Amino acid sequence: MRDEKERTAPARRYSVAGAILPAWTRPAPAFGAHPVPVLTKPFSFVVLLARIRALLRRSSPQRPAVLSAGDLWLDPGSHRCGRGADVLALTPREFGLLEFLLQHPETVVSKHELLTQVWDACFDGDPNIVEVYVGYLRRKIDTPYRRSAIETVRGVGYRLDGKGG
Repeated sequence: MRDEKERTAPARRYSVAGAILPAWTRPAPAFGAHPVPVLTKPFSFVVLLARIRALLRRSSPQRPAVLSAGDLWLDPGSHRCGRGADVLALTPREFGLLEFLLQHPETVVSKHELLTQVWDACFDGDPNIVEVYVGYLRRKIDTPYRRSAIETVRGVGYRLDGKGG
């Protein structure tokens, strides 16, 4: 039998580890804490991973910072972007491409890196799709404003001007 001190252990803050702590270490719901379901032994790792994902979803998400380069801005939290006061309409793929480039300003990013990060690591289509989407993006964020934020580094990849073009 467990020691009485162990049963009345002080309340702990829940974390991923809370999914597998013994039931007597958890605070009672009457004291304002949210109960965590007990994972009994033996357990499946699939169930354990599902519980961990659920606990991570429960925590309050941090709102990502607004990314910017000059007057070009992108807000991942509200899924909006624009130039100055103008809000631009981008497709989800264009948004992901611009977000990745804004996360790596003044850095040359290869086509392969863009394919694995923005498309999918298992993408097996034509790699020229990157050129096509960079063209779409340039027509929306650069051409109307007579800027050139996205620079092609011949034979290497693309670079976003940190000043927005």
